[in-house]
Amino acid sequence: MKILLYIAFGGALGSVIRYLSGFYLGKWFVFSFPVATFLINVLGSLLIGILFGLLQKFPVHQSELKYMLMIGFCGGFTTFSAFSLENYHLLQNQQYFLLFLYAFLSVFVGLLAVILGIYLVK
Repeated sequence: MKILLYIAFGGALGSVIRYLSGFYLGKWFVFSFPVATFLINVLGSLLIGILFGLLQKFPVHQSELKYMLMIGFCGGFTTFSAFSLENYHLLQNQQYFLLFLYAFLSVFVGLLAVILGIYLVK
């Protein structure tokens, strides 16, 4: 039960930061391409890579920190469901090039960000 509270706390914090990030990034980047969600997903991927790398390098015997940060915070912060809905809207609007570009870049750059995060802490 204690672990669930850690996950919930991290998730709530990640969700609030995700909302604020999306709000402010959305004001700076006004395009058909969903830049705010893309940047949040890449940043979340980088962060989870850094956290994973740090936990590999410095094993923590208390798994609460891992659950709070990786599952809770990163899960609340990253926006895969929003990503999927935005892809659906691109599909509905027959913006096939943007759909492909957004999906490909999000997955590819997100993966690179995880790898970079792990590399940064080695």
